[in-house]
Amino acid sequence: MTSTAFPSRDDPVAAAASEWIGGPAGRHAMPGGGWWSPLRIALAVACVVLALGVISKQPCHERSWETRDDRTVWTSLCYSDVPFLYQERGFADGAVAYLDRTDLEYPVVTGAVMQISAYGAQAVQSVLGSEAENVTLAESVRFYEITALLMAVSALVAVVATARTVPRRPWDGLLVAASPVLLLSATINWDLLAVAATSVAILAWTRERPGWAGVLIGVGAAAKLYPVLLLGAMLLVVMRAPDRRTAFRGFGRTTAGTAAAWVALNAPVAALSWDGWAAFFRFNAERGADFGSAWYAIGILAPDLLRDDIDRLVVGAGLIMLGLIVVLAMVAPEPPRLAQLAFLAVAAFLLVNKVWSPQYTLWLLPLAVLARPRWRELLVWQVAEVAYFISIWFYLAGFFDPEHPMISSEVYAWSVLLRVAALLWLCGVVIRDILRPENDPVRPYAEMESHDHSRGAKGAIPA
Repeated sequence: MTSTAFPSRDDPVAAAASEWIGGPAGRHAMPGGGWWSPLRIALAVACVVLALGVISKQPCHERSWETRDDRTVWTSLCYSDVPFLYQERGFADGAVAYLDRTDLEYPVVTGAVMQISAYGAQAVQSVLGSEAENVTLAESVRFYEITALLMAVSALVAVVATARTVPRRPWDGLLVAASPVLLLSATINWDLLAVAATSVAILAWTRERPGWAGVLIGVGAAAKLYPVLLLGAMLLVVMRAPDRRTAFRGFGRTTAGTAAAWVALNAPVAALSWDGWAAFFRFNAERGADFGSAWYAIGILAPDLLRDDIDRLVVGAGLIMLGLIVVLAMVAPEPPRLAQLAFLAVAAFLLVNKVWSPQYTLWLLPLAVLARPRWRELLVWQVAEVAYFISIWFYLAGFFDPEHPMISSEVYAWSVLLRVAALLWLCGVVIRDILRPENDPVRPYAEMESHDHSRGAKGAIPA
């Protein structure tokens, strides 16, 4: 095995595909030997993918996302929450998030980005002029465009962080950059803010910057709550560290950094408007089984099975799955990598959550790449996600226009269960790698990196 991974030699699918361009890289090939380094190639691919994603929204863009009752929004597969929330959460009326309106169901970092983007949209539209028939609709389109740009930057940050987390595997960033999930879901909502923060937090952890890792987790949790799950994964890896005392000190700094960053970002808003700040928590506590979740699919296919309180089922299933992850981490023959446990933790959260929107899969993307960077496994999983992406919009076309359904409720429910099965299968592959470390494609390279920097003596565990 060489000291640096080449996909055309390391990945069977990439090796087969390389035959079209001359075959696998030779023994003397050097990564990044020219200007087009693996990272620059990944960034270029990401820019193309993100641009194609925006272009795919063009049918809705031309119609200004005027109303959800417009079937074009659904049949053209171009829906985005962004322009609608500009109109529906008071931004178009000049309201300040959390203060003037208490119905914004997003954490404070996402709310702040929305507020700044709203100001930017209004400023840009004022420069362009108010010749539009409906200024509010025009501003909502500017709001989407600014958001799309910010999400693109966030995606590029995630690509860079993924490529650099295991330096001897610089091509892994391409698996994020070329993802169908990134193309389809990048601009549906603001999830890439948390994805970027989480990706850089993992990078900071691998670079022995536990305090900064914690700060980034806190920032990510103030954008979407799921990055907090990284703390549990980190706790499990330090429990298997060679030098637990040193590792626990680092984990303590990570936890402190998370708490400090989260409180610093949330406390001012909570102090100024408790009701506005708490809207996110109220909304998620009160909602029932919603689109995309296994519970919603079961409710369609077997409604009698969900007579009990859905919250108790969610909590119970979640505790069981997280308990199994703890047992797995403790019985594994070698200490699991952080990315493996983080992927399993976030996957478990999505599998039992009351809602699983299409863009939530972006949470898993960099984690899946770091946990199992193989084209075949990642593509099989994402094919199921693409199938669900199509089915949810076709289902919602009939949901908003019941007289003209495009697919039945049962077909939609089976598409949900298909994505559940695909994610469970990918989790199974990662679990197999944990129990049989010789199958893990990342571990040899991560351990070489650890050895080079003497990280094992400091109690750290490869990412």
